[in-house]
Amino acid sequence: MKEIRTEDAVGHILCHDITQIIKDEKKGVLFKKGHVVKEEDIPLLLSVGKEHLFVWEKKEGILHENEAAQILYKICAGDSSKVHGTDIKEGKIEVISKIDGVLKIRRKALMAVNSLGEMMIASRHGDFPVKKEEKIAGTRIIPLVIEKEKMDAAKAAAGETPIFDILPYQKKKVGIVTTGSEIKKGLIQDTFTPVLEEKLSEFPTEILGQVMPGDDKEQITAEILSFADRGADLIVCTGGMSVDPDDRTPGGIRDTGAEIVTYGAPVLPGAMLLVSYLKRNEKTIPVLGLPGCVMYAKRTVFDLILPRVMADDEIKAEEIASLGEGGLCLNCPVCTFPNCGFGK
Repeated sequence: MKEIRTEDAVGHILCHDITQIIKDEKKGVLFKKGHVVKEEDIPLLLSVGKEHLFVWEKKEGILHENEAAQILYKICAGDSSKVHGTDIKEGKIEVISKIDGVLKIRRKALMAVNSLGEMMIASRHGDFPVKKEEKIAGTRIIPLVIEKEKMDAAKAAAGETPIFDILPYQKKKVGIVTTGSEIKKGLIQDTFTPVLEEKLSEFPTEILGQVMPGDDKEQITAEILSFADRGADLIVCTGGMSVDPDDRTPGGIRDTGAEIVTYGAPVLPGAMLLVSYLKRNEKTIPVLGLPGCVMYAKRTVFDLILPRVMADDEIKAEEIASLGEGGLCLNCPVCTFPNCGFGK
């Protein structure tokens, strides 16, 4: 930085805040560091006793915080049409979603950039839903100026793919297979399906229909395959998911030939979740076996995986296993999910 006469400062960038004090009226920042001095600023600067200013001295290989902030935003978002950035302010740009969907984060790249120092990216948790115009990340260049070399290192550490992406929800036709002889015979009321329909209604879904095969494992298999042949994009099985001998749903799903990703999840409520994928008629169809807790608990493992299923984000066994840390719902008197620790 260098010191110059205030009258010569037009077009230069301030290296420090300028404070204005008016007795009994005001004490605060008149101009913040990083402000580009304009002609009309000169009288104000002189009025607060600033006859000389310290301004940023442009040097080869040194970037102003706002120039570097643009690079950092590009590392985060690339040329994505799914997000936009806010106006640059003091080396800060926020990343805003332009669509509803599931936030995906290249976590190793995020860690690599944040490990460099002099810059930071703070984000929401990945694999969770975001809505249009919600903030997904904030970025900042920490010093007023930074070496171009440092930003080149950040680009290299992050790689060519943007750190953040948003997977949009896809419209899905859903088949519901309600197992249990007590439901089929009408001995008890089906209270599971209304809950399921309410949760599905939060996404672009169309219910193809509901069938009740009882506890006949072969019939459960047949009904799942029938929905697949009718064009279902998602098949949800409710009931009969425990390890009791007369609970036939897991076996019925397995006999379709679906690839079982997991039967069981380190999540409470929701330990008896089954996730599988059925290849049928050149389609890959998620087939889910839902534990009974989905019927009565406000938030369960189903709330953690449904957005990803709706965004065609393939769920892997290791991802389910990783839910153990954060997989305990505290059943708070006032539920604030997803703005809480459940699933994170």
